[in-house]
Amino acid sequence: MAGISGIRYPSDPAIRTFERTMAADHSSQKGFHTLCIHGGHRPDGHHAHLTPIYASSTYTFDDAAQAVAVFNGEQDGYIYNRWGNPTVREAEEKIALMEGYGLTGEDGKQLQPAAILHASGMAAIQTLFFGTLRTGDAILTQESLYGGTQETIDRILQPLGIASYAVDFDDEAALNQMLAEHPEIKLVYVETPDNPTIRLIDLARVGAFCRQQQLLMAVDNTFCTPYLQQPFKYGADYIVHSTTKYLNGHGTAIGGALVGRTAAHLDGQVTKTFRLMGGSASPFDAFLLVNGMRTLPLRLDRHCQNAQRLADYLTAHPAVAAVHFPGLDTYPQRALARQQMTNTGAMLSFELKGGLVAANAFVDALQMCTFAVSLGTTDTLISHPATSTHKGVAPETRIRAGVTDGLIRVSVGLENPEDILADIEQAIAAQDLS
Repeated sequence: MAGISGIRYPSDPAIRTFERTMAADHSSQKGFHTLCIHGGHRPDGHHAHLTPIYASSTYTFDDAAQAVAVFNGEQDGYIYNRWGNPTVREAEEKIALMEGYGLTGEDGKQLQPAAILHASGMAAIQTLFFGTLRTGDAILTQESLYGGTQETIDRILQPLGIASYAVDFDDEAALNQMLAEHPEIKLVYVETPDNPTIRLIDLARVGAFCRQQQLLMAVDNTFCTPYLQQPFKYGADYIVHSTTKYLNGHGTAIGGALVGRTAAHLDGQVTKTFRLMGGSASPFDAFLLVNGMRTLPLRLDRHCQNAQRLADYLTAHPAVAAVHFPGLDTYPQRALARQQMTNTGAMLSFELKGGLVAANAFVDALQMCTFAVSLGTTDTLISHPATSTHKGVAPETRIRAGVTDGLIRVSVGLENPEDILADIEQAIAAQDLS
């Protein structure tokens, strides 16, 4: 497996196959925790314990012959930081290894995903869209999407002649009808759990549909990470991540990843799109990401435990109209959550009965929990989607997707659960005093 930084760099516009030879053999390392620590690491020439930050914009050659060999793809090497970087490469390979952990392909051999690290999750999504779609093509997706993704579809893709259609993926008849009416659909794009209503998409159902109809399938796996969910298991062609979130885990750097089911999924136009759009990752941010991923399983276990405690508390609160969390027995998709996720995740949302007035009073009264967008950091982050992440989405679209004025989204942190509950409790009580 290799990241985009590990390819052989050709001068020809057609991008050649990824170089999958790894300097370190990780085949004997069976545990996911071990993979998070050692996966993708290559020995450094100066014997550094951890991969250094390669803060160089360009790379030199020993002689003209070597430069020709590297540019022709005859020798592995680095040319320019927008094309590849050793620090970035380790992050890419670690993510690819995690997404393919324990999975086999159609040939019965271990799956060999490849990844491209980007400057942000949105940059990774742009590479996916512009690397796989053309004018006249269409995307099939769900009603509730991350606001940035929805705005990209509405404000960038549609004016360029790339249409988008939303469907209930649990409705087989609606799926078939949608494809019959819109044969231009090429890509099925889903996020699960979705943002911010925490609804799930049945990946097995969608994967079977895409294979039957010969459609590309892409999944935003940001909320779960490969530790809790592996979309390639269900036939996904592409996975996107905002590495800013749980993969980094500390809120220190923005980043994104586009992961292909195989290296071939990223060859050619996808790689060329990435390079030309300029969304390359910073080596410093990649360094922070690698260090964050080393503790991913430990952090997520605690995140999930705390989220369960908070969800149980909110369910019984008289000021709360609804709680959306996969770990609740009352959650409508509880069986599906157990089927495709190894744990509940740490994202939940709840609706205050008092609507916008109650939501404003609630966030103003928070004392320990952090009122901010983003998610996946060590501290508990709380946001009000209607006035932040989904502010740019048309109100009718937002409401139809379940993003009400009283909806509060919580990224449950690693604090003592008693302290999280106490802050939430006093903040809810404050709405009665406002």
